Amino acid sequence: MITLRNVQTTDLAQLLLIEKEGFPIEEAATKEAFVERIQLIPDTFIVAEKEGVILGYINGPIMNQPYITDDLFEKIKENPKRGGYQSILGLAVSKQARKKGVAQILMKKIEALVLDNEREGISLTCKQELVSFYEKMGFVNHGLSESQHGGERWYNLVKLRAALNS
Repeated sequence: MITLRNVQTTDLAQLLLIEKEGFPIEEAATKEAFVERIQLIPDTFIVAEKEGVILGYINGPIMNQPYITDDLFEKIKENPKRGGYQSILGLAVSKQARKKGVAQILMKKIEALVLDNEREGISLTCKQELVSFYEKMGFVNHGLSESQHGGERWYNLVKLRAALNS
């Protein structure tokens, strides 16, 4: 049985291992970024665990605009209670838990939070090879992002609140 919960400071070591498995060093969040996210946005930093082992996580701050900007990877602030767009800065699943629906379970939880907190929608950036994965979850590709994070080309994907209700 997979359980979902808000992140805790004691999760840091497991989260960093999963981040390292999921992202190249140029793109991976730093320990400092994780500490900041754990402290400032635990309400939108969700972990999936089974028997005390973290299988994956999803996190991101609330932002005022529909597209992620590179500064969010560097500095965030606490989330407002209502409104804004839910960004996804990180969605990662440990190697041993992949292909078991963990990412979809985490995304459904974020979608529920978006509805509960009257957000405008969800925004993320991804590489070309993941566009279809997110489109299957109802995201719309808004084309190339201005993001230069990790020296890669990213695509803006957005899922508006109306699409969450359908």
